[in-house]
Amino acid sequence: MTTNPELLALGELSLHGRLVAASNGTYQGSVSLAGETATVVYKPIEGERPLWDFPDGTLAQREFAAYVVSEALGWSVVPPTLLRDGPLGEGMVQLWIDEAELGPGETELVDIVPQGRVPKGWVGVLDALDGRHNPVTLVHADNDALRRMAVFDAVVNNADRKGGHVLNPGDGRVYGVDHGVTFNADDKLRTVLWGWAGEPIPTGLLDDVRRLADQLAGGLGQQLCELVTAVELTATRERCSTLLKTGTFPYPSEDWPAIPWPAF
Repeated sequence: MTTNPELLALGELSLHGRLVAASNGTYQGSVSLAGETATVVYKPIEGERPLWDFPDGTLAQREFAAYVVSEALGWSVVPPTLLRDGPLGEGMVQLWIDEAELGPGETELVDIVPQGRVPKGWVGVLDALDGRHNPVTLVHADNDALRRMAVFDAVVNNADRKGGHVLNPGDGRVYGVDHGVTFNADDKLRTVLWGWAGEPIPTGLLDDVRRLADQLAGGLGQQLCELVTAVELTATRERCSTLLKTGTFPYPSEDWPAIPWPAF
């Protein structure tokens, strides 16, 4: 992964092709500067489809806001991300993360297993029937990296944490991508990472959330107000307060689907 912040911001952005599975205009490309090149994801604002519950043309800003909060927490859950101009206008540019190749017997960090066969070191989320009506269980790994991601999603109110949005580069880090539907003022948390619902959040993570809450009352809050609405910023501060008050991972809302569809 590049550590040169000027590469993303100032590098010449060239497009390689469109990611057709994405619901909004999403492109893989590269940025080049002074002989250094990196692969990126580019989501132009002009390619965003209108949503009934988010203001039009704001998804790129929310992607960047999620990165800002991730860095303020010190967790680096989100790959390096910024807003900049590109071949199709202003949009979100994010460093591309290559996932590690899985070895024999290895699986993704979020998976589906036969019901009653949750592997050791994993937690079950949901029992269901697959396309062939076989009983299965949605599971995810029980590790610290995903715990951070689950708390992060609760803070930013992530409405779309699919299994495919959890990336494992194989170096011990875990990244989350696709944060365009975040920071809504209403409770819209929708995720595949419900395995710890109601359990205590580790003290170290709560300490980070407490520091974030302090920053949201100052300069960080002023920065986010340029990316999300004032009402959404207030709601973010309230979510932090709730996490600190309860000290536990949240439960799903009764007014909103708990699991994104599709889940991967």
